[in-house]
Amino acid sequence: MLTVDFSKLDLKPGFRVLDAGCGCGRHLSEAFRWRGVSVVGIDLNRDDALKAHNTTKIMRHEGEDGGGASLVLVSDVTGLPFRDASFDIVICSEVLEHIPDHTRAMAEIIRVLKPGKSLVVSVPRYLPERICWALSEDYHTEKGGHIRIYRTKEIISLLESAGTTCIDTGWAHSLHSPYWWIKCMVGHKNDESLPVRLYHKFLVWDIMKKPLLTRALDKLLNPLIAKSVVLYLKKGGSYGT
Repeated sequence: MLTVDFSKLDLKPGFRVLDAGCGCGRHLSEAFRWRGVSVVGIDLNRDDALKAHNTTKIMRHEGEDGGGASLVLVSDVTGLPFRDASFDIVICSEVLEHIPDHTRAMAEIIRVLKPGKSLVVSVPRYLPERICWALSEDYHTEKGGHIRIYRTKEIISLLESAGTTCIDTGWAHSLHSPYWWIKCMVGHKNDESLPVRLYHKFLVWDIMKKPLLTRALDKLLNPLIAKSVVLYLKKGGSYGT
């Protein structure tokens, strides 16, 4: 399930892509499919980083990669172990809402991006997230949970103040918002609840089959209840100057 629309990224052979907070590697593996694109993923969770590494390893074995290199590290987004201007594209999806020092994290993902190149950031959208917070205190108070809710204008302002320009925005996963509302009502880690199990089954079916009806419904509802807002930005300056 991708949050980032890769058709909006000008991926080219030779590009290096960083997935900052890669989780199990959903965006990392998608970038790895592109011809000649090398990928680096970092995540603070060792188990997730291992899963991401194994995914790229299997892709290469099955010939599903684009021929680039891959590397996954356990690292903190607030202190990236890379030189300035190391990457042609940086993706940071559903990460910043977890990080206490989010301004430092923003500075780091922008620091390692080449001038003039693309940064993609996604965070939970304000209204659907606010509903989750209202329904469940544990959802936002447990260790590693969501510690803030962004308004779109607020996060754009923060990222632009750090040296980028927002050139496009998008929404994603409207059909996932009701799922999380249900989970928050019954206990956000209660996966055995019948409504949760039924809705999860529906989401898996939707992801696997991609029927036209649900694709159209998702597109229709995204302006209203999209789970995530996606920001497409450019770093200021020109590379090499």
